Amino acid sequence: MELSERKKQILRAVVENYIQTAEPVGSKAIVASAGLKVSSATIRNEMAELENLGYLEQPHTSAGRIPSPKGYRLYVNELMEEHRLTMQEAQKINEALNLKIREMDQVMTEAGKIISQLTKYPTFALTKGTKKATIARYDLLMVEENSFIAVLMTDGQLVKNKLFRLPTALSDTQLQLLGTLLNTSFTGLTLEELSPELSRVASHAGGEAYGLISLVVSFAMEVLEELETNVIHTAGIPTLLAHPEYQSLERAEPLMNFLSEMQEGNNLPVVQGEHVKILIGPENVADELKESSVIMASYDIGGGMQGIIGVVGPTRMDYADLAARLSYFAEGLSRMFGKGEIPPPSGSELEE
Repeated sequence: MELSERKKQILRAVVENYIQTAEPVGSKAIVASAGLKVSSATIRNEMAELENLGYLEQPHTSAGRIPSPKGYRLYVNELMEEHRLTMQEAQKINEALNLKIREMDQVMTEAGKIISQLTKYPTFALTKGTKKATIARYDLLMVEENSFIAVLMTDGQLVKNKLFRLPTALSDTQLQLLGTLLNTSFTGLTLEELSPELSRVASHAGGEAYGLISLVVSFAMEVLEELETNVIHTAGIPTLLAHPEYQSLERAEPLMNFLSEMQEGNNLPVVQGEHVKILIGPENVADELKESSVIMASYDIGGGMQGIIGVVGPTRMDYADLAARLSYFAEGLSRMFGKGEIPPPSGSELEE
């Protein structure tokens, strides 16, 4: 059933009032905010019809109404105006993005913390590989005569490093030869291809040489395995307690535990073909999220990898504002990974 324009105006007013106050919305508040030239009695009748149609709900303890998940979905799809970031908001996000971090786990951790600080909600950040990663280069750096650092760069230009300590001394010449062999035989190989190649090299290399090769190649396999696993970093989980919906421990604890134990993102959809995705209440797969909403934005990391950042909170979230912030932040991450740039302020995204 197509709603009348007046019903849509009333639903929009209920959603936006409830977002601001976290209190059930009555007809008097609608008269004051929606600009409708009708009586409170007419608005009450319209709100009752919206409730019968499933767009509003009426808590037992109040005469006011609150939006239902169906009401929020209509609001997000049809009634919500696009939020335009202010110059100050964009500048704050750009300053946060100006991080010279190259380790992927550091990027994910910092991105989550920044988004949580900007939105005041719990956040998650994860990476999803869209193709098999390989090692593009090995660099070995001598630290002391019995220790060296292996620096690995993937084909997606992600960098990992590890310090190795040895029981015996290692010369500069030996380290150079090791680096040459690694870059000759163990680059451009997927995780599944590294092990057979290591076995092949074992038949030609001496025991001590093979031990060194095996150390670094095992580290490379750990790096590639990590990249092929969807790892989630969460931040700001205690911010839930600042919102009225979660001041009851009975309501907050299951969600906080779920966020603390999120692994691999198995209960989260891939944001594919959509830059921003909004899931409201029952639309979420995980039972712990059925009374909450999730807003996610995707960005390109390069090397066949996609990143996702998202916020979790009550269905009363300001969807327009949060979607705009996440979208701008995600675009900034895409530019940072792809070109080393921060997105310039754009008239289509910002307002004075």
